[in-house]
Amino acid sequence: QVQVAESGGGSVQAGGSLRLSCEVSGYHYKFYCMAWFRQVPGKEREGVARINSGGGSPRYADSVQGRFTISLDATKYTLQMTSLKPEDTAMYYCAARLGTWCPDCSGVLCPASNFNYWGQGTQVTVSS
Repeated sequence: QVQVAESGGGSVQAGGSLRLSCEVSGYHYKFYCMAWFRQVPGKEREGVARINSGGGSPRYADSVQGRFTISLDATKYTLQMTSLKPEDTAMYYCAARLGTWCPDCSGVLCPASNFNYWGQGTQVTVSS
């Protein structure tokens, strides 16, 4: 049974940093795509960053480019968030699409419907 679990998150002041981690277990696929999404109440879940298994081809939303870094650290996929802004406040979710590399989706981050497995989410709150 595939499971996705996030850790990290919390509260920080604007300009601060946080690190999220995601671990996928119960799978035996070589190729997969990992992504971070975020969601605020009343809005759709939006892609933040994604990366292929093995740590290749990272891609970011324009709103976080240059501030967030997605990477593979041993067996965990991390999202290092720096220069945080109040508008980064959201529930953050880790997602996995198993069996394939990350699709191109016309050069932008793919929507949530492309991902098969999801974590429970972790709250990030940035105060001004």
